[in-house]
This record gives sequence, C-alpha cells and structure tokens, in this order.
Amino acid sequence: MFTTLNEKLSAVFKGMRKEVRLTDENIQTALKQVRLALLEADVNFKVVKRFIDNVRVKAMGEEVKKSLTPDQVFIKIVNDELVNVLGGEDSPDAKINLSSTPPTVIMMAGLQGSGKTTTSGKLAKFFMKSGKSVLLVAADVYRPAAIDQLEVLAGQLKTDVYTNRDTKDVVQIADEALAYAKKTAKDVVIIDTAGRLHIDEDLMNELVRVKDTVSPDEILFVADAMTGQDAVNVAKTFNEYLDATGIVLTKMDGDARGGAALSIKEVTGKPLKFIGLGEKLDDFEQFYPDRMASRILGMGDVVSLVERAQDAIDEDEAEDLADKIQKSGMDFNDMLKQFKMIKKMGSLESIMRLIPGLSAAGPLNVDESQMKRIEAIIQSMTPKERKYAKLLNASRKKRIARGSGTNVSDVNKLVNQLSQMNKMMKKMRKKMGGNQKLDMRKMQDMFKNM
Repeated sequence: MFTTLNEKLSAVFKGMRKEVRLTDENIQTALKQVRLALLEADVNFKVVKRFIDNVRVKAMGEEVKKSLTPDQVFIKIVNDELVNVLGGEDSPDAKINLSSTPPTVIMMAGLQGSGKTTTSGKLAKFFMKSGKSVLLVAADVYRPAAIDQLEVLAGQLKTDVYTNRDTKDVVQIADEALAYAKKTAKDVVIIDTAGRLHIDEDLMNELVRVKDTVSPDEILFVADAMTGQDAVNVAKTFNEYLDATGIVLTKMDGDARGGAALSIKEVTGKPLKFIGLGEKLDDFEQFYPDRMASRILGMGDVVSLVERAQDAIDEDEAEDLADKIQKSGMDFNDMLKQFKMIKKMGSLESIMRLIPGLSAAGPLNVDESQMKRIEAIIQSMTPKERKYAKLLNASRKKRIARGSGTNVSDVNKLVNQLSQMNKMMKKMRKKMGGNQKLDMRKMQDMFKNM
C-alpha cells in the first residue's frame, strides 16, 4: 500500500530540489501534482481539497532558511499536513480506552469479509503481550464456521473463548459472556459480532441492542482497505448507528491505493486505532499518524522497526548468538537462527519499507524466495557441515545441491557469503578493540570513520 502514492510524491519532491527558492509558481506546480497523486490514490475529493488548501497557505507563508532547500521545506509542510489528516500527532483518541473497573469490553463491528474475526484474534494477542487476560466472544451466529474460526484462533493464542451454540440470540450471548468474564476476572472482553454483505436494518438494530446491553468501552469498526472509498462510506453509516470509538483498517499489505486510510478520519471524525498488515496474528499494529506519514513519504519508520524487533526477537537468545559469533565466527546454524528472527518480524519487503531511504529509492522488488533457497541449502547439510564449512568439498556440494533443488553454483555462492561475513566481522572486532563486546555505539563510530 502507498507504493504508487509514494513514488508520485517522491517525483514531486525531486522536482523541487532543482528550485533555488519557493515561489508562487513552483508551489502551484507542485500542488497540482500532489493533488493529482492524492486523487489517483482514491483519497476523498473533499479531503484532497482541504489538504491542498492548507499546504498552499503554509507554503506561501514559509521562508526558506539558509540551512534548508525548497524541497526540504515543502516536504516538511506536506508531512505535517499528512499527520493532521491521519489524525494528528499524539492524539489521545487513537489509544484504546481501558476501563478503570475490568473487564474492558470491546465490540467489533463491520461488514462480512472485512476480516473482523481475524482482527478480534489479533487484538486479543495485542493485549496478551502486555500481560492481560482476554475473553473472546463468538457473537457471529450467522456466518458458517464463524464460531469454529474464533475457537481455532483462541486455541492458537491459548486464551479463553465464550460460545453458546444453543441459541441465535446475540444479545443473550453477549450478556452471558460478560457475566462469565466478570466471574473469571478477565481484563478484556472482545465481542466478535456478525457482519453482512451489505448494510441492512436487521444487522444495525441487532448491533445497537448488543451495545445497549453490554455498554462497551470501545466500539471498533473493522474496514477492508482494499474497498477504497466504499470502506469510508460504510464506516460513516455504521458510525451513525453505533457512534464507534475507532476504526481498524485491514488488508493494508495489499495493493490498495491507500485512499481509505487517508480519508477515513476526516470523513467519519473517528480515529484510526489499528491496522492489519497480513493474515498472521502478529501482522497487526497500533496506528500512529506521524509514523504512517513518514512511510507514505518514503522516510521509513525506525520506531516501528525497533518495536517489531523487540517483539519478535528474544533478547537473551540474540545476545548469546552475538557473543558466539564474536568469539568463534558465524556458521550455517547461526545463519539459520538469524533468518528465523527476521521472519518473525514480517516479510522482507515490509521490514525494508521501514528503513529510511529504501522505499524512497523506488520499488524494492524483494525476492523472498532467495531466503527460502538459502534455508533449503543449509537444511540439506549434515549437522557437521553446518558447523564446519571447510568440510564442503565438491562431492558434498553436489549432494547438498541435489537435496535442496538448487545448483552447485548456489551452494558455492552461499559458502562465499558466509566467508565474507566472517571476514567483515573480524575487521569490525579489530576496529572496535580486539575482543571487546560489539555494541551499537561502537558500531556507529566505526561506520562514521570508514
């Protein structure tokens, strides 16, 4: 998502670099291009108009400082306005309102197919990471296998789920679930309500009755980002009935143009609270307007990258691996461990898009299959071969290539890569003072002097 918009905005900023200073003429030219880029990204036309008007006012009144170039000033203005459109920096509304007297009740609403049940599971995992006990409630009694799906998710998460297959009275199920949550001292209750393929009175009235019965602390509308402006319009209708407290946009990893994300806060007046980035339970992020603006402009998102690493990588395991590599160098077992750590953080492309400068450089064209080939090669080695690369003679390499479905040249390339990595780390150790422990400050100082 946002790839096309990012490319078009980058082209606008690139054109501004040629200018000596900001003038009425080059500002108007740039704004026309930005306006077209936003409209092509399916951003609501009223939102686009307000956005362009606000940027124009700020740009016309901005004097270029000696230390800045016109493109830097313009990027700063566009970035600030994007943050405002997406919800504003440090908005308290974007956070989940936890009840002072548990349990906190969260009601999920949305159309069928928007990813509501999966999002309920993802939200449960989000709370469980901070040590909260969660009860999932199967209140979708109409969609075939909806209850089964929620039970499977609860099993994966090892959390409690409340179901009642003997009734189709959703209000009764929600009421019983809340009583059960209080009895079992749950911190959070997530009610997965039914959706429809379209908005109808029965659906909305049923949701209103559930709301009146359980008095939820949060009502989250789950919208499919792939549906573009339809998601915004549906969110507006749901909000009129339920007065939602926030929005979750799913399928943000798809090829949608991003208009829903940029329009939904302005049109509905409700904050985006979470985004879904894939099918796995970990593919879920709290929404931060400033971070999303940075991604749209191709400036990366280092804070989110660090948070992903902290969630995915065991600190003790990473430290043990670093100590081992420092003392005796890296072997193929270590390479496999590093791959597993990276995989936990998400796809390579999603990780690289968080690194400043990479997404602005254009399409990444990341070949995910390359990592799979390397894993296949390593897994085709014997335990001894993984530990001692010097054992890999011609006949062993042929056997490994056959076992992994690759060529001998692929095996040779991997062996050379391991050798080069070990040589580089040896140089790094020398530059940082022999056997001293590798740390980030020393590495930064080393790279500055290289």
